[in-house]
Amino acid sequence: MNLKSERRGIHVDQSELLCKKGCGYYGNPAWQGFCSKCWREEYHKARQKQIQEDWELAERLQREEEEAYASSQSTQGAQSLTFSKFEEKKTNEKTRKVTTVKKFFTASSRAGAKKAAQEKIVKQGHLGRERNADNILRDLKEIFTPSWELASPTEAEIQESKSPSPSINRQASIETDRVSKEFIEFLKTYHKSGQDIYKQCKLFLDTMTHKRDLSIEEQSECAQDFYQNVAEKLQTRWKMPPEKVEKAMDQIEKYIMTRQYKYVFCPETTDDEKKDLAVQKRIRALHWVTPQMLCVPVNEEIPEVSDMVVKAITDIIEMDSKRVPRDKLACITKCSKHIFNAIKITKNEPASADDFLPTLIYIVLKGNPPRLQSNIQYITRFCNPSRLMTGEDGYYFTNLCCAVAFIEKLDAQSLNLSQEDFDRFMTGQTSPKKQESDSWSPDVCLGVKQMYKNLDLLSQLNERQERIVSEAKKLEKDLIDWTDGVAKEVQDIVEKYPLEIKPKNQALAAIDSENVENDKLPPPLQPQVYAG
Repeated sequence: MNLKSERRGIHVDQSELLCKKGCGYYGNPAWQGFCSKCWREEYHKARQKQIQEDWELAERLQREEEEAYASSQSTQGAQSLTFSKFEEKKTNEKTRKVTTVKKFFTASSRAGAKKAAQEKIVKQGHLGRERNADNILRDLKEIFTPSWELASPTEAEIQESKSPSPSINRQASIETDRVSKEFIEFLKTYHKSGQDIYKQCKLFLDTMTHKRDLSIEEQSECAQDFYQNVAEKLQTRWKMPPEKVEKAMDQIEKYIMTRQYKYVFCPETTDDEKKDLAVQKRIRALHWVTPQMLCVPVNEEIPEVSDMVVKAITDIIEMDSKRVPRDKLACITKCSKHIFNAIKITKNEPASADDFLPTLIYIVLKGNPPRLQSNIQYITRFCNPSRLMTGEDGYYFTNLCCAVAFIEKLDAQSLNLSQEDFDRFMTGQTSPKKQESDSWSPDVCLGVKQMYKNLDLLSQLNERQERIVSEAKKLEKDLIDWTDGVAKEVQDIVEKYPLEIKPKNQALAAIDSENVENDKLPPPLQPQVYAG
């Protein structure tokens, strides 16, 4: 589905929520934009095409192998012909003898068995007379007692009773027993059709017990086929009105999926758990997204609106605690209705679809529901398809799928931010500016104002500290680079002008000593005495 970002607002055309095949039902990203019905048709077409291609490939390979074998055998033709006839004759003779021996012993064994059976009948004759009354009472009980009171436990129930850790599954067993009793009491109002429904459900549970080795998609196909067959039988064979059929299908889904939940919810054979962790990590990284960035028309300063937001978050988180797909859908529906009420109170007018989706995205980001992808996949695979194709449940569920898809692909352009700011917010280097104190409403609690003021101060101190640390690291790097540069220059000079050590010079002669090497110097002055 094509999600569009238009001037700080998120807009989805309502036509894009419908099945892309144009049938009028709601589509689903998990079904590649198709509704449940069209997706199954496309899936079967693709599956039949793949089977046909595999069959043609197998036939071609077999034909090539036969041709290769025939060509290799043609070289041995005349030599092996006589030997082959001899072997065939020998095999036929051996088979005839074995068959004769078998017939001989089989006749006597049958006669012995027949004689033993006659002796057994005679032996039990007396006991039969004594039990005749008990048998009559038992037959009458089977005729007039509903099937759910005589039914033996299914294989799934037997396995549940043999659970290796009853302390862990105690709560689930209690819920399973409660749902079973409610289902039986509900079917009693349907009389004969109720007995048929109960038998079909038991047969389906036994079948699913033997199909747990199949892929989750194949198990989902079995469940969807069962829903469709039971609904058609209730409409055509028992002539039930649509309202009664819907109630019956809800109870059938509740009964079946309560028992199948632990086997088909987030199975180990799928990557549902991996997707859950990826979505949770993504939502945690987007904790800085504000309602203004998503253009959410909700004012949480209004107490009633704040309560609605809290209830919506609670409902979307509570979805994970439910075991039945219909109950999970009910949580999504309650969450969506709280969102519409919050928008209506804020705007003093009915909410539109363009207001609903951004608010739903904000609620998902703020609540970070556990195992979100697993719950969506579970609803998609095992919910009654009629609920996902039409009605408010299908509409709200489709919007939730769109919200999750938007969160997974959210980027700077979606929030009308620069790529630099988006990267800084995602890495936690900074956070969007908080609301200024001057813009607070006079009715807001002083404690809330002081809390936001303290958060602003902490944010400023954090930015200053990060700036100081960054500058200190830069200075340290500059000092290291300067030291390395000076050392390199000194090394270059030393290499260019190497140091040479010369021998020690001789001592200089006295100035007035006789200089024998230079005769041109005048003789020294002699002292003279003058008489006065």
